[in-house]
Amino acid sequence: MSDQKLAGKVALVTGSARNIGRAIAHQLADEGASIVVNAVSDQDAADTVVSEIKAKGGNAIACLTNVTDVDAVNAMVARAKDELGGMDILVLNASSRGQVPFLEMTHAQWRNVLDITLDGAFFCAQACLPSMKEAGWGRIVTLGGISWHVGTSTRVHNLVSKSGLAGFTRGLAVEFAADGVTVNCVSPGFIDTVRPASAGVRPDHKINAPIDRMGTSDEIASMVRHLCLPESAYVTGQIMHVNGGLYLGGS
Repeated sequence: MSDQKLAGKVALVTGSARNIGRAIAHQLADEGASIVVNAVSDQDAADTVVSEIKAKGGNAIACLTNVTDVDAVNAMVARAKDELGGMDILVLNASSRGQVPFLEMTHAQWRNVLDITLDGAFFCAQACLPSMKEAGWGRIVTLGGISWHVGTSTRVHNLVSKSGLAGFTRGLAVEFAADGVTVNCVSPGFIDTVRPASAGVRPDHKINAPIDRMGTSDEIASMVRHLCLPESAYVTGQIMHVNGGLYLGGS
């Protein structure tokens, strides 16, 4: 028997061509899951992650899909079912932080961040949940963040979208518990990643956490992986803080 606890499962990880999403894709693949590597436009980066997974003996496909396009999302999930055999795990990692003073923020900037995080979650979950219900087993993990718990200047749109994602997580957790589907949120602290231009310059300040360093993508991915395992079936509707103790609240 395989010691890979997710053997036979299929996982869609949005925004998985780099950073935290890439690390999640790798860790789920290491547990035996077949991976849908999703990116919005960088085919080379997505193909690289697929190649890395296959080089380790895993299975993966790359899908360039804008998660705010419902038709494209439905096509991506249909392809995953056809080519990989199902849809069991959904990790909602795609987001856009932006960094704009509130009084300078345009409605287009506001909508872009909310649409990727919230509309993307809505479309992906609606596309994936029927398969999970049919199988009587599923895992959905959303990616939150430290900012909306502690407050962060120039990112009101991001804070609103991530706080909305917490409500989304809890609502689905309650509604689909009887179907064997768990839904949880992993909330990273300050993570050492390569920041896209849209995120702006990394703030220059001390972490001021009990574990006084930045976290790694693999440390976030390990929590996501844990929540996707069979033994995590009694954990749902939770926000799992991975931030070195910077935030100690429970909500």
